[in-house]
This record gives sequence, structure tokens and C-alpha cells, in this order.
Amino acid sequence: MASFLSLISAFMLSVVIFSGAVVARGDVLELGDADFDYLAAEHETMLVKFYAPWCGHCKKLAPDFETAASRLKGTVPLAKVDCTASPDTCGRFGVTGYPTLKIFRNGEDSSSYDGPRSADGIVHYMKKQAGPNSVTLRSEADVEAFVNHFDASVVGTSYSRRCDCTRCDQQTDQLPFYRSPLCLSRSVLLFRPPRLSGKFEESVLRFTETITTHTLRRFIRDNIFGMCPHLTNENRDKLKGQDLLTAYYDLDYLRNPKGSNYWRNRVMKVGYQFASQGLSFAVANRRDFVDELEEEFGLGASNGGDLPFVTIRTQQGFKYTMREEFTRDGKSLERFLEDYFAGRLKRYIKSEPIPEKNKGPVKVVVAESFEEIVNDPEKDVLIEFYAPWCGHCKSLEPKYKELAEQLYSDPNIVIAKMDATANDVPQGFDVQGFPTIYFARADKKDQPKRYEGAREVKDFIKYLKREASHIPVVSGVREDL
Repeated sequence: MASFLSLISAFMLSVVIFSGAVVARGDVLELGDADFDYLAAEHETMLVKFYAPWCGHCKKLAPDFETAASRLKGTVPLAKVDCTASPDTCGRFGVTGYPTLKIFRNGEDSSSYDGPRSADGIVHYMKKQAGPNSVTLRSEADVEAFVNHFDASVVGTSYSRRCDCTRCDQQTDQLPFYRSPLCLSRSVLLFRPPRLSGKFEESVLRFTETITTHTLRRFIRDNIFGMCPHLTNENRDKLKGQDLLTAYYDLDYLRNPKGSNYWRNRVMKVGYQFASQGLSFAVANRRDFVDELEEEFGLGASNGGDLPFVTIRTQQGFKYTMREEFTRDGKSLERFLEDYFAGRLKRYIKSEPIPEKNKGPVKVVVAESFEEIVNDPEKDVLIEFYAPWCGHCKSLEPKYKELAEQLYSDPNIVIAKMDATANDVPQGFDVQGFPTIYFARADKKDQPKRYEGAREVKDFIKYLKREASHIPVVSGVREDL
């Protein structure tokens, strides 16, 4: 009996120790192949980050994810899965890049997380996911409080027999109709944030189609940001999925809403003329995007003074900057947009200088030389996108150099590398982690292929034998296929 009790005690102790290991550091749960299914099923709503330890984007997200987990503790758990240690779990959920964030409900993959990736944004987004789908507004005061919000609001209304709609209609001369929405028949209204109201667009939009989940989602998606929204770290991912012009300046809607709208009104006045040409507009506080402006557009804090910086980023990743000073009459912005739509603007490309000497076995590629080297229609090119701080890249370096030396005498194959942290990565090359390797065949430059094989020299040689447009010459000897 005593031995049985000691066995039970030992089992209980092991459970306590195991459970403690689930939260190894901080408030982010650490899940893996052995425990993901039954632990995820214990939570009604959970946000899971799938990552790799070497991934730079994952390292950048980690502090915000940890902070959000602490603030959401007791409301929504946040978890992470190391895909290098738990490949089965990551494979089951279709994880192909890092970090990948997914929302799980009762252990089931519910949806991809498409919200912001700052701590504040994650907290705000996941509270909405865990909270009720809607709240009931029982009076005009409730509605007024609900729509007087920093973000857009959506209100669904239904007809009430207690409502005196004649009185309501009479009031609309003095009051906006949305102040008495309980008087309306069944409908859906989208209220723009009061701070962003202006003369170039309606403050309230009424949904006029047949109400279905699909039509409502499309209506909200197409209208929630309006003509010129306030770009923040919380909504940036959603707004940047389109061709977007952004004016960055000292914007502060909490302390100076009137001053913040001064430049926005000028952007809207000019933008209104180009509204039908597929370009979206936004304004942003440049202090929130100092690093991005410097790293992505080469604009430092000293540029522009008190005047806005204006940039355009397209869905394809093309970038443009307005070099002319933003004039208060908006004429410089108008000229910039005319040149953009006429195709007269030169794209901004972040690039290291082209090396003066590039005779080594591994060719150094920068953004400015990418077209010349990687897209050379006479050459098959294997290119590694790396980061200087990446440990896996450093481990690969001697093998990659040996590969290049063995193929150095082959006039048809180029082995190349590019620092993806210091140069813009061209369209068609999806680089989410390091190292990422692509093969651009001579006759298929518009179809670069990601290399997914092992990273020994013999594995690269075997791959090139199969994929190259010409029979490879290895160490001076032509290899048979």
C-alpha cells in the first residue's frame, strides 16, 4: 500500500512538473507535437504563433507577443510552437513561413490571424475575438456612446413598434439620422470615426444589399477605412495590402485633432481627383514609423521639417517617394500623382552599392545589380538570400562557397548571394526567413523556384543536374545527367 501511495505521489509530481513546463518562460504557452492537441482543446479561444528560432521576423515579434500574452492572461491564452522541434504539428496546419499566427477555437484551426502584430494591436484584436459578437444598444445615448469611437463602428438596427418614426424623420433636419437609428427599419449602418469626418465622404453609410454574411463582410471591408484613414501599427497590415499613398507628419488626434486634419484635408482634396484610379490614401504619425521610413524609403528624421513625407507602396512592392516639398495648396502632390499615373516616376530601391570587384566564386548581388546578374537570360542562377546575423547562414557559408568553387568554370551557372536585410527583395522571391535559396533558370526567369532540399554540396549538385538548362560542369569536368 505504501509503495502504491508513493507511486501515486510520484505520478502527481510528474504531472505538476510537466504542466509547469508548458509555460516555460513568461506567459506564452509552449506547445509541441506531444501535447498540442489536448492542451489546445482546453481553451475556447487561443492565438498560436508557429515560428523557427532562427527567424528574424519571429525574433522581432517575440517581445510584443510576450507582452500581449501577459496582458491577455485570464482572457485569451497565447501559445507558440517551435516548428523545428515540432514539424508534425506545423505540417498539419499548413505552416510554410514564419512566423505564422492562427486562431484556434476548442482545439480546432478557426482562422488565420490577420490583425496587427504590436502588443497593443494583438490585445485589442484578440479581446474582440474572445468577446461577444455584438452588443445591444437600447437607447439613443447607447448608440451615441458606441459610435463616438476612435475607430469605425457598425450598427445593425431593427424596426421597433415603440418608436415614433414620424418624430424621428422630423428630427433629421437638426440631427444626423444615425442619432435615432432605433427608428429605422432593419438595416446596417457604418459610422466613420468622428475625428475623420470631412466633406469629401459621407460620415455614415447605409448597407443597401440583401443581408448575408458574404455581402456584409464585403461592405465592411470595402468601406471601413474610408477615403483617407489614419494608418497605425495596429491596422498597417490590412491597409498595406493595396496600392497606398501615405503622408507622414506630426499627427496626434488625441492632443491636436484639428491640426492633425490640416494636412489630411489637403491629401483628400487632391486624392479626390484620383479616387477612381485604384490608389488608396492614408495619413500617419511619422514618429510611429521612423525606422520604416529610414530603412524602406531612405527618409531620415531630419528630412522635410514640419512638412509631410509622401510615399507610395504598391501591392507588388514597388516604392516611390515625393521629393518635391509638400506645398500647402496641394499642387506638388497633384504633380506627383500625375507623374505616378503617367509612369514617369523612378522607383525607390533600397540597395547597397554595387561592388567594385566581384570576381569571387560566389557573386555578390545587391538590389541595383539584381536584374543584371540574377535575371540574365543566358545564365542559370542559384541565389541565397541571407542575413548577416543568421547562424544558419553562417553555417551554410563554407558549403556554399565550395559549391561555387566546384562550378566556377561553368560559364552557364552563377552561384550568388544577397543580404536581404540591406537590399529590397524583388517581386517573385518570397523571403520570410534566412537563409532562403532560389533557383532562376535561364529560360524561366519569371518562374523562380524555391530550393527546398538538403544543404550539403552534393545535394546542391544533384539539384542543379536535374534543374539546370545546361549540363553542369563540376570542377572542370562536365557531369552527365
